Formats: sequence, C-alpha cells, structure tokens
Amino acid sequence: MKLSQFKFNLPQESIAQYPALNRDTCRLMVLHRSTGDIEHKEFVNLIDYFKEHDLFVFNNTRVFPARLYANKEKTGALIEVFLLRELNEEFHLWDVIVDPARKIRIGNKLFFGEDGSVVAEVIDNTTNRGRTLRFLYEGDHDEFKQMLYGLGEAPVPRYVGREVEAEDLERYQTIFAKEEGAVCAPSAGMHFSKQMFTRLDIKGIDTAYVTFHNGLNQFQSADVEDLSKNKTDSEQMRIDTATVNRVNEARDKEQHILAIGSSTMRALETAVVGTYGRVREYDGWTNKFIYPPYDFRVADSLLINFHLPQTPQLMLATAFGGYEQTMNAYKVAVKKGYQFGPFGDAMLIVE
Repeated sequence: MKLSQFKFNLPQESIAQYPALNRDTCRLMVLHRSTGDIEHKEFVNLIDYFKEHDLFVFNNTRVFPARLYANKEKTGALIEVFLLRELNEEFHLWDVIVDPARKIRIGNKLFFGEDGSVVAEVIDNTTNRGRTLRFLYEGDHDEFKQMLYGLGEAPVPRYVGREVEAEDLERYQTIFAKEEGAVCAPSAGMHFSKQMFTRLDIKGIDTAYVTFHNGLNQFQSADVEDLSKNKTDSEQMRIDTATVNRVNEARDKEQHILAIGSSTMRALETAVVGTYGRVREYDGWTNKFIYPPYDFRVADSLLINFHLPQTPQLMLATAFGGYEQTMNAYKVAVKKGYQFGPFGDAMLIVE
C-alpha cells in the first residue's frame, strides 16, 4: 500500500488537548470488521462485548520525562533534547534526538537547567537528528537520573497543540504503568481507571501484561510512499512466562483476546510462533511494522485510540479492521466530533 492512502482531513479542533475528566468517560466507537457496522457507545460499555475468562492484554510500559531543553555553548542557542534511552549508567551516556540538529556537532557542549550547571558533550552522530550525549556528572547513578528527570517534561506530542503542563506527567501515563522506558504513552490503556478494573474483576475478565517501550516511531509517519520499503527504528519489548501461559491458554480455549493498543498488538505479533497463534517468551527488540494486508494470529479484538493521518497506529488499525471499513469509520468519527490523539476517544474493533 501507499502512504498517501492514509491521508484524511483532520481539523485541529478534532485533536484532544486534554483527557476526559475521568479516565473512563471518553466516547467509544465500536467497529464490527465482519460487516463494517458502527456503534456509538461510552467507554464503560467496553466490557459488554466480552464475557467471563476472556483476556485483556495491556502494555505496562512507563513514560519518563523525556523532553529537555539546553543551551548550546558560545552561541546560547536553545536546543530541544529528546531522551530516547540510556546507553551506559557508569558514563551517563544517552541516545537522544536534538532539534535543530544542524546546529549540533560532535564535540559541542550543551548546558541544562536555569543556571546551566548540568553539562553534556556530544560524542557521536547516530542518525540525521540522533546524537549520543555524555553527561559530565560526578555522583551515583540514582542521583544523576533523579536530577536529569527533574529537568524534563512529559513528552506529550507537539501536535496536541498546547504547552506541556506539570500535570501531564500523570495524565500522559496509564495507572498500571510499571516498567520505565517509553517516550510515547500507550494511549488506549490510559482510559482504564481503578473503577474500570473493578468492573473487569466483577465480570471475570482476565488481564495480562506485556512490556513494549514505545519510541518516537509512534509520533512519525512513514517517510516513503511505498510502505513495503518503510524502515522503522527498533523498540524494546518483553513478554514473560506468566503472560505467555495465559495468552496460550486463551488461544487453546478459544477465549477472546483483546489487545489494548497498537503496541500490545505489535508485541503479540512479534512473539507469535507458528500458525496457531501461540506466543513465546521474548526479551529483546523489534521493528515490527504492520500495515494492510496483514494476517493477525493472536488477538481477535483491538482497542485503539483515533490516531492522526499517515501514522503507524492508523495503518495497524486498518490492517486489523479492514482498510475501507476503518477509513470510513475515521470519516464518521470526524463528522460526529470524536476526539483524536493520545488524549482522545477510543475505537473497539471486534468481529
């Protein structure tokens, strides 16, 4: 398929700037992929489509305050530094994205904080905008990391269209976030409140967790028209024994499996073995890129937010729900005022 096939008109006012006052009070569109039928519900109606012992699989990654600002030595130019991952604890090495990248070369020093007391040196170029930084800090690792995160803000996407606020460190996070490492929140999971988990327990719906550290891939559209030639950065993921056993049990017993978000779906499809939809333990990296047509082998339902044009999440949603049907559902969503983006409304795709 072509990148241009995933264009659609999305007014800025359709992008949610803030989440619902209560996490589980957003709108829910239900798309039946076997017929193309659409229902308009509230998020609390989600459990009506599942029964006892069905399985919801979540991504328990935790977002860290990844966006920082620094001044370049001599010129004082303001530079955005986006932390991606820590490379070495002993030497305080970090893989980052810098903007504007043209100003930053190997050997440059960057000064962080109001007083510029935190200094980093650029020691390598990794990609067009990627750099490796060595923070010149003396002290133990925990103190350094606490200090570094204190300089950062929640990595809310720029397209949301507002300034980042202190409250976003909690808003842009699921309530079950556990394993730190993401720079992009698993937004479908952000709708789940404590009350929603209580409802799952009462109905007897089971839960399991994967860890998938969403990277900047989630913010960016493909950069080639022919999607078969698109390359994405690798992202770290893990599926442990307990989740493997529960997913495979659900497959064996023909219980419904709901993937909460595109990252969870990508994790399951990375770890799947053979043609029967069973998964294996996995601890490593993946550059799994899913777009139509694609044969999904594990989950038979998908919960996902409404995402922006030409994004990987939209491509995965169309692969699962059917291209024509999903793109039509998006047109309906725009027309009926659904909210898009990480703070927006949700779509449930079922048979």
